[in-house]
Amino acid sequence: MKTESILDEIRRIRDEHAKQFNYDIDAIFADHRRYAAELKKQGWKFVKLPRRRAPAKLVA
Repeated sequence: MKTESILDEIRRIRDEHAKQFNYDIDAIFADHRRYAAELKKQGWKFVKLPRRRAPAKLVA
């Protein structure tokens, strides 16, 4: 199935990226933030996520 090959490629690319940072999630996240900052400087627009509302308190 073609979908599986696409997912396999995405997973392979994601694994290669993680391997560059020795699977350190903080380093991976810092790299993503650095890359996003570069794109913003080039004029790319990013959508801000809406703030989450606190869950409603249940009254019993």
